[in-house]
Amino acid sequence: MEQQDADFLQEMEQLLDQHDYALPEVGDIRTGIIVSITPQGVIVDLGLKRDGIVQPADLDKLPAGERESMKVNDEIAVYILSTDQPDSLYVSRHMALLNQDWIRAEQMLESQEIFESEVVGYNRGGALVDFGGLRGFIPSSHLSMLSANLNDRQRQQRLSKLRGEIIPLRVIEVDRRQRRLVLSQRDAEKVWLEARRKELMSKIDVGSVLPGRVSGWRDFGAFVDLGGVDGLIHVSELAWYRVNHPREVVKIGEELEVYVLKIDREKGRISLSRKKLLPNPWSLVEENYPVGNLVEGKIIRIVDYGAFVELEPGVEGLLHTSQISRATVNNPREVVSEGETHLLRVISVDAKRERIGLSLKAVTAREQIDWMTQRELAAAAAAAAAAEKQAEEAPAGAGEAPEAVEVMDTAAPEVVELPETVEAISSPEPEVVEEPETVEEVADAATVVADDTAEEPAGSESPADTGTGAEDEADTPAEDAVASPELDES
Repeated sequence: MEQQDADFLQEMEQLLDQHDYALPEVGDIRTGIIVSITPQGVIVDLGLKRDGIVQPADLDKLPAGERESMKVNDEIAVYILSTDQPDSLYVSRHMALLNQDWIRAEQMLESQEIFESEVVGYNRGGALVDFGGLRGFIPSSHLSMLSANLNDRQRQQRLSKLRGEIIPLRVIEVDRRQRRLVLSQRDAEKVWLEARRKELMSKIDVGSVLPGRVSGWRDFGAFVDLGGVDGLIHVSELAWYRVNHPREVVKIGEELEVYVLKIDREKGRISLSRKKLLPNPWSLVEENYPVGNLVEGKIIRIVDYGAFVELEPGVEGLLHTSQISRATVNNPREVVSEGETHLLRVISVDAKRERIGLSLKAVTAREQIDWMTQRELAAAAAAAAAAEKQAEEAPAGAGEAPEAVEVMDTAAPEVVELPETVEAISSPEPEVVEEPETVEEVADAATVVADDTAEEPAGSESPADTGTGAEDEADTPAEDAVASPELDES
């Protein structure tokens, strides 16, 4: 019996020895307890027959904080380096930490987690960052600050400025065998911006007034960056007057305040307005343009029933065909042209409907002559002032400047020469020079014109076709027939 027990114990020892030497393999990660710290290294109890030894050269590769924090009885993970020695195992704490970094990198690749790291260097291909004990690489194509049109010198200059900056990153490739860890700043910013956009969208409400920066434009409107989410100002909401392109009102990079009109949280769209925060010019129309006053306006659009005249940005009036001349005018284009400036009289104002009626024939010949004279004198004075300013700004020794001023002064009388007839001033119709009736009589006479407007021949452009809001003029009193339609055109 005793012999059997001895044989059993011997067999168990052999099995334990075989297990001890067979289980640990190079490359394994084992967890052990520090039992001793000596100048020759750190002894780690791995629960095996042999202890693990972390050599001083391996300890020198550890960060200072890691090396100083190691104490007896601490549990640490080590990497099996060698199993050749019969009484000990050579292990590495440094390699174990690197392996943990690889594991963490693989986990972050799978989870698409965003993290931040400091740029510690760069090369021709991109930037370098520390990832624990590993070195991560960011290709140039994944750096937000680099664009494809940069040359090598510009690329290196921008990379050098990036050193020391902390940037958001995302793991996009992990290869332990090739020791390859690739990161991306662009992908990280996309994820960050999307999260930021959702957060902002949840906080923005209709009616809010927010600061923003114009980030771009298209023919249909301007895009405004609200700090992580873009909104659109349609051209119709840029100003109270007609805008053909956003560049006429705003510039890219310009900072401004905007009013939130509408939010579509599902599609992530925000509609903004600029004109909501600007005073409506029609609120002062009755004060600025009382009936009977003379005003100066520019023809901006001609239709079959008259011409629209811009009095100021955002305020337009209608010069009806019945108010162009005493003679019958079938085609207003034969008398007035787009871009011309005329002196007109206000004959009706409806601020609520945003309409102003204007008349050319209600302006007397003397008023036309005085207005033209003042315009020509002002033009001559402006030309002389511009020439004088140019002469003052000319470099010393430029003797040609006084002669240029003299030429401008000599030519001025030709500009202010008055025409012989009033017809040459306003229109080719001789009837224009006749003295008109009073403003009240002009407005009364427009009643007959309203009926004529309602009976326009088929195919001609009618108020309804223009989308200006004048489609009911045929059945309205005379003041509606000569009033300006709505500003918006379809």
